[in-house]
Amino acid sequence: MQSPEYGMQAFLWWHEEAARRDLRLIHDAGFGWVKQHVAWRDVEGIAKGHYDWYFTDRIVADAEQLGLDVLFRLDREPVWALPPEGTRSDNGPPENPQDFGDFCHALADRYRGRVRAYQVWNEPNLAREWGGRVPDPAEYVELLRACYIGIKAADPDALVISAGLAPTGTGPPEAMPDMDYLVGMYETGAAHYFDVLGVNAPGFKAPPEVPPDEAATTPEYGGQRFFCFRHVEDAREVMLRYGDGDKQVAVLEMGWTTDPVHPAYAWFAVTPEQQADYLVRAFRYAKEHWSPWIGLMTVISIADPRWTEEDEQYWWAITEPGWPETRVRPAYEALRDMEK
Repeated sequence: MQSPEYGMQAFLWWHEEAARRDLRLIHDAGFGWVKQHVAWRDVEGIAKGHYDWYFTDRIVADAEQLGLDVLFRLDREPVWALPPEGTRSDNGPPENPQDFGDFCHALADRYRGRVRAYQVWNEPNLAREWGGRVPDPAEYVELLRACYIGIKAADPDALVISAGLAPTGTGPPEAMPDMDYLVGMYETGAAHYFDVLGVNAPGFKAPPEVPPDEAATTPEYGGQRFFCFRHVEDAREVMLRYGDGDKQVAVLEMGWTTDPVHPAYAWFAVTPEQQADYLVRAFRYAKEHWSPWIGLMTVISIADPRWTEEDEQYWWAITEPGWPETRVRPAYEALRDMEK
């Protein structure tokens, strides 16, 4: 990839007219990528081998019309793939990783040469994103391996991006600190099964230039290394430690929240004007300091039209939800107007 490339996350699944409007917003901002969540259960939900391609076909075709590259995030297992104990899971690993590998193969085969990259799961270092189970990097690597082999057999040129990890210092059973988890991935052979390392990089309270050492020693910023955008550099250090420095890094989620509603987020909320300024400065910092190893950088997000102020995701967005009226926030305007 170029260093960097510019992406935005959108929610294109259900509302076709709004989806096309949102793709146009990404294009008109001068961004080249759209990231779309593809839940495994929404494509192969009835039974193994029974696929519904309606939504993914439309999304890929609409993105192609605007010349946008597509990143599909893959997770959320169907009921038929659950372990035999029948645990209800919103997002967790299947009993047999090969079932997920077969799905990844079918998807990459259908969109060979048309979907540029696939993200394999999201935040598996959180129990709530791992079927309620204690996070286990070795288990995730099994899933990553199955998906990598499936995608590469179908479309060797597609990029496989590892899961963005949740920046956290919380330990088991609720979570595993993200850098410990990344080390665990490398220790169990993950380097063989991804082309680009995925990271999630929310900025929390800190401006984008704040280094992890400063975040760790500044109570206002949270007092931990991961409470800053430049925590990405900690992940890069782990890559170098394991001799994986030839690969690029993709920022799969980046943003600042303006949330005054939810206590878990409100402590690090910024103003809409700061959100706009920090996002532009984050891209500038990465371009000046992280080239050539930084690749795709993905902003969260073009708003889901269904969100309300009760949704914490609403406050990260750079546009207002809703249809048919189109309203953008200062962050969208700043990203549209910045030099790329």
